[in-house]
Amino acid sequence: MTDQAIGERVARELRGLARVLVRSGYADRAALTAALTEAVQEDAPAADPAAVAPELIAEALADLSADEETWPVETDPDRLDVVLNELESLGLVVVRYTSDHHAAREALESATAPKGLVFFTDTDVWHAVDFGMLELKVWHPDTANVAPGEPLLEDILALLQERELPATFDEGRIEVTVNWQRRIQL
Repeated sequence: MTDQAIGERVARELRGLARVLVRSGYADRAALTAALTEAVQEDAPAADPAAVAPELIAEALADLSADEETWPVETDPDRLDVVLNELESLGLVVVRYTSDHHAAREALESATAPKGLVFFTDTDVWHAVDFGMLELKVWHPDTANVAPGEPLLEDILALLQERELPATFDEGRIEVTVNWQRRIQL
């Protein structure tokens, strides 16, 4: 991808989008390609998205691969997955990397006798990739937010602490300090 063809600022933004999409670890190659193709069409209409999108993905994957060599065996997202799996085993609905709260609500409403809902969105993960903090939303079965002092909230915070994931409850959500090092395979 030549920055001159699409402009330095747009090239930087497209690389940034590719970076968070790839590092999120939740999108497959088809989803990555679709999202980046759309972004190229919108932000760089003179560029060929069929050529640019794969280049962006390859560059982001190469950067990720180089970084992975320095990661610990067990990463924060690995420990987060353990917590989320445990919450599912306790009867909570867990929705990872959803597009929005409406999709999470649908999952909750379609579940049989859920104990609650824990979810995070794609943009929450992108924020974690760049800034080291993931927002978890926690709802009761009736979609009400948990509140300070409630057993459901306290149990989730305790599980996160047990897995060495510092977390605090603030303004209706759990803020988890996480170094987003998610291994991926495309």
